[in-house]
Amino acid sequence: MPPRSKVASLPASVKAWLDKALAENNFSEYEMLARELVARGFAISKSALHRYGQDFEHRLSALKLASEQAKAVVAAAPDDEGAVNEALTRLVQEKIFGLLLAGEGKMDVTKVAKAVAELGRASVTQQKWKAEHRETIRKQYAAEAAQAVSEELRGADGMSEELEGKIRGILLGKA
Repeated sequence: MPPRSKVASLPASVKAWLDKALAENNFSEYEMLARELVARGFAISKSALHRYGQDFEHRLSALKLASEQAKAVVAAAPDDEGAVNEALTRLVQEKIFGLLLAGEGKMDVTKVAKAVAELGRASVTQQKWKAEHRETIRKQYAAEAAQAVSEELRGADGMSEELEGKIRGILLGKA
């Protein structure tokens, strides 16, 4: 197994600076970045930075593409039921499961457990939202139906206010 990347061993603040600098420099200027890292006390070759930069650029491009595609999907097919979120949650769950199987014990179980817990919370929140959304729509349709029935029957047959109230109560779930 090859040794761990020196870039991966950088402190979080230095790595965050490096990631930002790579993106700002359009994934170039590796010699300048290597010199800056030496000035900060970290000796990392331009080749190592280039390898890291290529991988980082690839991941960033994939993320941007996914974001653009998600925006296009939402614009083309609005998702009132939250099906896209539900599908994404399932995909992430499957991906984590695949990583666990492929990792053969090399994964940080604490981080995986935290990710699974967050997915679970997201799923519960999604289900609550869906239930609330359905209830809101049900009430809206019931109110519209009650109004339509009242207008139709009041004009045609001279329905009594008492009968109208009973029908309205049934449609609105108050009977």
